[in-house]
Amino acid sequence: QVQVVESGGGLVQAGGSLRLSCIDTEIPVSSYNMGWYRQAPGKQREPVASITRGGNPDYADSVKGRFTISRDNAKNTVYLEMNNLKPEDTGDYYCNTVPPLVRGWGQGTQVTVSS
Repeated sequence: QVQVVESGGGLVQAGGSLRLSCIDTEIPVSSYNMGWYRQAPGKQREPVASITRGGNPDYADSVKGRFTISRDNAKNTVYLEMNNLKPEDTGDYYCNTVPPLVRGWGQGTQVTVSS
């Protein structure tokens, strides 16, 4: 059983904001490159943001300037701050290591952005 719990999703209007959280009870997130992945309806899961062990972030072009990834090592939690949301941001969001460990995926958290 994968010990990753994502939360914070919801239904928002375009232009709105959400903050996603990911608690990992299996591994220390400070020891891994961590990332957020998105699976839009009918599409494959894709990475949208990552943060290295050293704290350096990277983003998919589609979310640059709007999303911010961060990590709280004491809480073993990874966050994704999402601003100026667009309908194309709709999907299920998951967190995992980068590259993903062969351990399965959490249940994810659903984000729906209405136009």
